[in-house]
Amino acid sequence: MSTLKHLSDRTIIRIAGDDRRDFLQGLITQDIERLSSQAAIFSALLTPQGKILFDFMIAEHNDAFLIDCDKTTAPALVKRLTLYKLRAKVRVELDETLAVMTSNVQPAIAGIAFPDPRLPALGWRIIAPKGDGAIDGDYDLRRIALGVPEFGRDFNADEIFPLDVNYDVLNGVSYAKGCFVGQEVASRMKRKGEVRKRTVIAEFDGPAPDKGAAIIAGDFTLGHVMSGAEGAALALIRLDRWEKAKAAGANIKCETRSLRLRVPDYLKQD
Repeated sequence: MSTLKHLSDRTIIRIAGDDRRDFLQGLITQDIERLSSQAAIFSALLTPQGKILFDFMIAEHNDAFLIDCDKTTAPALVKRLTLYKLRAKVRVELDETLAVMTSNVQPAIAGIAFPDPRLPALGWRIIAPKGDGAIDGDYDLRRIALGVPEFGRDFNADEIFPLDVNYDVLNGVSYAKGCFVGQEVASRMKRKGEVRKRTVIAEFDGPAPDKGAAIIAGDFTLGHVMSGAEGAALALIRLDRWEKAKAAGANIKCETRSLRLRVPDYLKQD
């Protein structure tokens, strides 16, 4: 049975015009050539220093691209894309007639539906006219249980590199497509194996601590809690310090509480 739910913190930006494909290809981290009417892509826009400014999904529909993005920062994304367009024949505008929804199975609904391009286990993503769909209180539970971080929930603009939040493994970065903003830094970190941090799953007995709470082992800070739901949270962790803590048999704690750190299944396959 489908569990169609509305994600009220997401909105849609529409990009139209003859140059829309070439325009985005030179900016975003994923290869726009992977986008089709049957498959969406997950991507990000970086700073020149390689940190994430925005992330989003892109679907194609009726000679336009529909960008599923964080609602709070959508106006800033429109402004940034407009700044980059120069003489390109593109139009960038918010589309407040559409809503973003999720479903655990392919939905029977009038709209654009596509498997979540980050991870199949996240289910289906839907862009459809606004309605009275229920707010998805289960989405964060599912996302955190799978270990999938998200802009606006786990981190904000200009704070973090794509590798830190596993975007290289979550189909968010193409290292073969050629140039994009921040490409030199992102490619160098991946090529040299400079993966110092990863986002993992932290499991607690009882409710998860607030976002930002430090995770420690002995005298070392391993990282901090990101978004949480019930007894689990995502955590940004220094891998070298975690390895030392495991080798020393140190007890890992957060706010005096013990916890268990677990690598997401998709990351084990990397």
